[in-house]
Amino acid sequence: MSSTKKKIGIQLPRQANPEEAAIRYSLELEALEPVAQIIEVAAQTPEEFADGVKHMDAIITSWGFQIDAALIEQLENCVVIGVGSVGVDMVDIEAATRAGIVVTNVPDVFIEEVADHAMMMLLGCARQMKTMNRMAAEGQWWSGRPLLNRTPRLMGQTLGLFAYGNVARCTARRAKAFGMQVIAFDPYVSELTISEDGVEPVSMDELLSRSDYLSVHAPHNEETHHSFSTEAFAKMKDTAVIINTARGPIIDEEALIEALSSNAIAGAGLDVLEQEPPSTDNPLLQMENVLVSPHVASATTRMRPETRRRVGREVALVLRGRWPMSCVNPTVLPKVPLERWQPYPMNRGPNR
Repeated sequence: MSSTKKKIGIQLPRQANPEEAAIRYSLELEALEPVAQIIEVAAQTPEEFADGVKHMDAIITSWGFQIDAALIEQLENCVVIGVGSVGVDMVDIEAATRAGIVVTNVPDVFIEEVADHAMMMLLGCARQMKTMNRMAAEGQWWSGRPLLNRTPRLMGQTLGLFAYGNVARCTARRAKAFGMQVIAFDPYVSELTISEDGVEPVSMDELLSRSDYLSVHAPHNEETHHSFSTEAFAKMKDTAVIINTARGPIIDEEALIEALSSNAIAGAGLDVLEQEPPSTDNPLLQMENVLVSPHVASATTRMRPETRRRVGREVALVLRGRWPMSCVNPTVLPKVPLERWQPYPMNRGPNR
């Protein structure tokens, strides 16, 4: 193998397949093979991993040890950290930016799958499928209809979206097909952009007070941490249902349990939790009005292969001296010797 190739560090999986790395990472190497080699780092502690990637030109991650400030400060040659997911909370973005390291993610690979799952959760909660399944299994065949006879039909109900990114847009399209009204709160997306999709931009208070179903689609960061806590639940309808396919800590779990127990809100559909996996005595797992899935919203036959190909392409672009397609910390780009190859958008003039 040519000594001029860049080196990419990746954490050795807990149960690695016996094949050589070239076979195990064949999908990433479709783009990377001409410019880099992948080197697995066998580490039991964050300190061992940091030592193993210290001299690497890039890191690929989507699980395992946090790429925190202490680790980033030890990197001597790293120019890019490729994250194989939409969420990037496993990397200290601020520390990477200070170090002049580009962080990439895969924001558009499995958005349709997550939107499907969000809509599935919404429909399952709307039709009380956990209860219906139990009744059917326990011989209460005639008890389901009287319960659902008190449930409003979905058509005409309001879906609120907390953040209006890629998955939220796809979820909005699905909800509209069911006849739902859609509103969205996102201070970082233009009202014109939201309105173009036939979605009504609203304030956070309006989102809480008007939503019959509220679907969470924001990244987890300091700003969004526990955005839904006691105060927020108090502003919601007591018939409202909250859906979360984003990140667990956006919802204050203790406050959610209390809100559900006291009937401050009616239900929840959760693909993500604050602690994953949850403890077996987590009340959310036993509540009749809560659907829980084990962080699987993005999972299909396409998800892992395409994610791996995409993270390989992103890292390859940077190692070739070009901007990636998706940069999580774009303020770093003017400060590093990378070429912008994408065309500049021409849909607006100067803002003056």
